[in-house]
Amino acid sequence: MFKKYSTKLSSFSFAGTMSILLALLFSLTAFAENYPYRSDVLWVTVPNHADWLYKTGEKATVEVQFYKYGIPQDGVTVNYELGGDMMPADSKGSVVLKNGKAVIPIGTMKQPGFRDCRLTATVGDKTYKHHVKVGFSPEKLQPYTKKPADFKEFWDTNKVELSKLPLKYTKKLAEEYCTDKVDCYLVKLPINDRGQAIYGYLFYPKNAGKGSCPVVLCPPGAGIKTIKEPLRHKYYAEQGFIRFEIEIHGLNPEMTAEEFKEISTAFNGRENGYLNNGLDNRDNYYMKRVYLACVRSIDLLTSLPEWDGKNVAVQGGSQGGALALITAGLDPRVTLCVANHPALSDMAGYMAGRAGGYPHFFRVPGMDTPDKLKTMAYYDVVNFASQIKAATYMTWGYNDDVCPPTTSYTVYNLLQCPKEALITPINEHWTSEDTEYGHMTWLLKHLSK
Repeated sequence: MFKKYSTKLSSFSFAGTMSILLALLFSLTAFAENYPYRSDVLWVTVPNHADWLYKTGEKATVEVQFYKYGIPQDGVTVNYELGGDMMPADSKGSVVLKNGKAVIPIGTMKQPGFRDCRLTATVGDKTYKHHVKVGFSPEKLQPYTKKPADFKEFWDTNKVELSKLPLKYTKKLAEEYCTDKVDCYLVKLPINDRGQAIYGYLFYPKNAGKGSCPVVLCPPGAGIKTIKEPLRHKYYAEQGFIRFEIEIHGLNPEMTAEEFKEISTAFNGRENGYLNNGLDNRDNYYMKRVYLACVRSIDLLTSLPEWDGKNVAVQGGSQGGALALITAGLDPRVTLCVANHPALSDMAGYMAGRAGGYPHFFRVPGMDTPDKLKTMAYYDVVNFASQIKAATYMTWGYNDDVCPPTTSYTVYNLLQCPKEALITPINEHWTSEDTEYGHMTWLLKHLSK
């Protein structure tokens, strides 16, 4: 298993890095978060190891290049700060560019993890920022978060209670999302006996036959928002999958963007957001119903007469990546899992003096209470990871400050199932359209026939 992973990782070369940079810069259709489209400047950071990885105790350097209008900026001072992943700076310095280049000593780490080099350069009256992270023996990272002794019992009990609820849902044709190859339905799925439900768009291949289709659950990224561009992944249904793209708050996605914004502003602030709601008590925490809603979604998908009876996949990114992994850990019916940069992973990692997972609770005063820490452990991805039996494919980038690489590696290291990883060092909190499409092709290749 690990051999597959290390091969993928070592194959990422500087040439691969540059091809990504060029694609981001010059593709008229790309949204380039690292190198904004139509930016006047370009940062290039080249670690002295092509894969951006080092052993603990090994010293790293990064060559920094800075261009304006494609012209190397000679004589410009680049200030830098160095610190652990998501940690305050522990050293500072500056270098002067010669022919647009300079080398910065990153140093080393005694313990596995990532080191972040944060850069600023001022040209004229404008300051430009960039950063780059390099890893030190990250394959050895282990979670700070410990699994509670009754973790499995807690979730088994809740799943039994869920199973007592009859499976009922409403389904209506969503004509605006139907194509000549795909049928789409808006589904309202009750998730408990208190009247709470979730919504989702259910995509079918046109004229899908009985027992012909693998099924895919797609949970959402974080936030209170509508289901984002439902047709953006229509190629799943075009390739024969039934795909269920859900929201988690019980809000009809047919509401306007303005209505969603009002609700999000009212109920999803930093101090009163849903990810904080009930965190003092494992039984009352908001995310309990969300995790169980994902299981109920699998109930729905496996009840469909068009399901092939074999293949059940989960796929998502960020919070959706976390929910994909959690569902795979909770529900043995899941046979395949794809997750990119998962949130909710080793959330208490900050207690060990290193990066913890989104939503970064420990940046909010008063969150590190014993009760909250106890609850977090029942909901942390790391404690579901070791339970996953489904073949799993993960992707993440090193420069991510939302779901940092420290936490993605920690999750991946815990997986005991067949696993593969696509590492994209330059990426921040995003995936390209090609990578997204690659998730679907990976699933196609791993379907049980």
